[in-house]
Amino acid sequence: MAATRYMSVSEEIWTALSTLKEPGQTFADLLALMIEQEKKRRFVEEMDRIEEEGEFVEIEFGGRNCG
Repeated sequence: MAATRYMSVSEEIWTALSTLKEPGQTFADLLALMIEQEKKRRFVEEMDRIEEEGEFVEIEFGGRNCG
């Protein structure tokens, strides 16, 4: 069974979250969705950074170059 935790938010944050919440959606569901979206955004941002700054080498597989 999951523990229930409480956190304080300002009225401004509560209002902003309320405007993002779909009918029937819980705040927990909304926050879980926002967390997943942020994780994906950070992953893509990191991949973009690696692509821009990284040094890459070609790898041969079975006599064929890949890359």
